[in-house]
Amino acid sequence: MDASVQNQNFEKLKADIHRVLISKLDLEKLSRVNPEQARIAVASMVNEIIATQRIPLSFEEQEQIQTDLLDEVFGLGPLEPLLKDPKISDILVNDKDHVFVEKNGLLQRVDTTFRDDRHLLQIIDRIVSRVGRRVDESSPMVDARLPDGSRVNAIIPPLALDGPSMSIRRFGTGPLASNHLVKLNSISAEMMEVLAAAVRARLSILISGGTGAGKTTFLNILSTFIPQSERIVTIEDAAELRLAQENIVRLETRPPNVEGQGAVRQRQLLINSLRMRPDRVILGEIRGEEAFDMLQAMNTGHEGSMATIHANTTRDALTRLESMVAMCNLNLPEKTVRQQITSALSIIVQVSRMSDGTRKVVSISEITGMEESVISMQDIFTFQKKGIGPDGKVVGAFTPTHIRPKFLEKLRVSGIFLPHSLFETVTEVK
Repeated sequence: MDASVQNQNFEKLKADIHRVLISKLDLEKLSRVNPEQARIAVASMVNEIIATQRIPLSFEEQEQIQTDLLDEVFGLGPLEPLLKDPKISDILVNDKDHVFVEKNGLLQRVDTTFRDDRHLLQIIDRIVSRVGRRVDESSPMVDARLPDGSRVNAIIPPLALDGPSMSIRRFGTGPLASNHLVKLNSISAEMMEVLAAAVRARLSILISGGTGAGKTTFLNILSTFIPQSERIVTIEDAAELRLAQENIVRLETRPPNVEGQGAVRQRQLLINSLRMRPDRVILGEIRGEEAFDMLQAMNTGHEGSMATIHANTTRDALTRLESMVAMCNLNLPEKTVRQQITSALSIIVQVSRMSDGTRKVVSISEITGMEESVISMQDIFTFQKKGIGPDGKVVGAFTPTHIRPKFLEKLRVSGIFLPHSLFETVTEVK
């Protein structure tokens, strides 16, 4: 028998067993039982259905059906095997028949499929309902998150022409360590040491980069250097940050309800957070008018705050920041806005995704002041790309510019002394 026909028959058989299983399950009672006991009970019920209907199946096929149906009842159905693979960083569901994953930095198609659009819609609804959000014709786009912090975006018809579509950006569940990025050649040990000192000395840092460049991961790494004695408030559209500190308050925006009311934006949360006595505010991503309030916070006792922003270069990041401040409609003079940025921010870190799928810190720049009406910056470290190796990997070097940053004085005042050799060492990436 043709493999595709055999697979269709197997999927049909699984769907039939699933229908019988759902008709027999008492979901309300199941939710009150210990999860492990519930799984054992459902597995036993699946075996009983197969035996009762005298379905001729091999042991492997029976095991497969049992696993798939347990994933269907307790998890996210066909996505569960992908979510269990730690090497997968993105799961991209284009439609019910086309699923792609990013593995080791490269996109590839997988065999995962959904029975139909309704099946995929059920999985999306299960994800978004867990975090108190909804997706339907009146609200066809939604941002949500999984219990492990992975970010989910879904869009359904009529906006998605080929059926429901979903993107899952995954984040590691283990503790993040700064040496992990050094081992991956995403940053040199010297660059990481300088940034760690800057965080401890309460210098405000902006992390810039494109989509999928690793801004949030890098922000998580930098947050590990914040002393445990400090109080932190995080503000995000969809909670992704996983900070290791104890004294932390996590805030998340809220979309409007069915009537279009009740939305809570990042700017409102930011203004409220300043009444919560934070030592530092961490903004998941600067997207709009909250940029002005973030600069104000950094200038009025919340030094050492951090944020990310979408931009292709450190200079572009400053331009975008100015544009976002303009969204407040305060009609501030251009020079005044730039003075605010100059006094608020000390360092901009640019992260980029390379052609081989790896992420690297391509520059660390210091804001040094104003020259007339222009913000002056200087690169402290850069990544010099030299080409592509025989294995397809990017070859280059993390190179210091041999400029002594002005913020060294602030570090010394904080009791942190960095050796000069940090600004002299070149680290080759092969």
